[in-house]
Amino acid sequence: MNPGMTNHQPDIKLRPTKIPDLDILFQFQTDKESGYLAAFMPKDPTDKAAYISKYTKLLDDPTVNNQTITLNNIIVGSVAKFVMEGHTEITYWIDRKFWGQGIATKALKEFLTIETTRPIFGRVAFDNLGSQRVLEKCGFYKVGTDKGFANARQMEIEEFIYKLES
Repeated sequence: MNPGMTNHQPDIKLRPTKIPDLDILFQFQTDKESGYLAAFMPKDPTDKAAYISKYTKLLDDPTVNNQTITLNNIIVGSVAKFVMEGHTEITYWIDRKFWGQGIATKALKEFLTIETTRPIFGRVAFDNLGSQRVLEKCGFYKVGTDKGFANARQMEIEEFIYKLES
């Protein structure tokens, strides 16, 4: 082992999402376990044409801030800000192969220095403990609950609503 590598920090970076990124980001969405935890998915997460069409439009939407997360120059996820019903919200997705490494937390913290709109909200399925921890580590706190139909589970489930004010 190279002694210089013992304290090597992973090189996690954000950059604006580009159309060529969408092919890779789409593949992450097709993972069934990831989709189950995300819960609120498109009706058909395997419809690549619908995904590419939707996200190509979102890349041109000035109210949306889409960033691609890279680890050592490999795309491992995405994070985005969008506006829904007058509220600024965030969403993020990490390829399951990279879960448990602190990537989501580091990427979201970085994103929140770029995207300074406050308050900003995050929603998470009641049983997605990993994502709840990410939000809490980034300073979000739980402010409420809601119920919605989760396509990935084919049932209505509870989601927790988190808020970051500063």
